[in-house]
Amino acid sequence: EENMTVTEDFSRVENTYQMEAEVCIIFSDFGKMQTVCNLLIEKLGTSVTISPPYFYHTPEAIDALRRQVCVTAVGNTRRKAQEVCQLFGQALGKPLLIKEEETKEWGGHTDSHLSVLADTQTLQERIQNATVYASCRVFAVFEIKGKENRRNKML
Repeated sequence: EENMTVTEDFSRVENTYQMEAEVCIIFSDFGKMQTVCNLLIEKLGTSVTISPPYFYHTPEAIDALRRQVCVTAVGNTRRKAQEVCQLFGQALGKPLLIKEEETKEWGGHTDSHLSVLADTQTLQERIQNATVYASCRVFAVFEIKGKENRRNKML
């Protein structure tokens, strides 16, 4: 209910009353949006008009994407360092320093500045224009532990 607004307009046309309602819903799930639209068309037929969807990202969603990209970059860095250590017979220890060096974002939009263009775009173009990509470059220093020879441990 918090993601839905309803605007109703009653008017009298000759001897009948006419009601028009506009329902605006914010969906976070594209599949759910399609299901609801299909249900409305099925139940209400030609009396309902469904406007093309407008896609955007909330600041919270963009923040979550930035965090996810950074965490993934750190995980990738750790895996690569682990592989290098294995090549040299070493063991990777705890991280000593992790620094986010650069974050890049491209594509998508977060406000209504493209809403005028949206009226002429296909659904695929709308999705493509609203898609956000991000990358993150990190610098990490890990402790390296030498693997002790098992024979030396036994002696």
